[in-house]
Amino acid sequence: VLVTVAVKLTSKGPALYWSDRVGMNNAVFKMPKFRSMRTGTPAVATHLLQDPAQYLTPIGNFLRKSSLDELPQLWSIIAGDMSFVGPRPALFNQADLIALRTEQGVHLIRPGLTGWAQVNGRDELPIPVKVGYDAYYAKNMGLLFDLKILFLTALKVLKRDGVSH
Repeated sequence: VLVTVAVKLTSKGPALYWSDRVGMNNAVFKMPKFRSMRTGTPAVATHLLQDPAQYLTPIGNFLRKSSLDELPQLWSIIAGDMSFVGPRPALFNQADLIALRTEQGVHLIRPGLTGWAQVNGRDELPIPVKVGYDAYYAKNMGLLFDLKILFLTALKVLKRDGVSH
């Protein structure tokens, strides 16, 4: 509730941003996030924006670095579109990422709130490297591996590690 109020008080537009994402079997679903970018920002991966900082809301940087913008994705987990651990869902227009994941069989598993690629670099990884981590996860997924990823994610979030924008 506090994040919703903070987003509404610091910028125009809705508190939630619903993003078209690619999930299991390459099915597109709507994934919610707390809005950290201004309304009207192009719907592309942040690293593709010329100057991502110009699009951030006054609390956008904090929301992203603290990962609080990800909290509404619990709805996607409840709805069955996502799980706690798995490859992060691609934006619908990230054709290169989607193609590589399909080639590696990563599209056959449910995307996650966090994943092996996120604890090994998060936003900083080139797409082929990210897909390599996703494919490794797909081949080795299991309860103990998921618990390890959740633990490492908690450490990354507490350190605010690996978030570029």
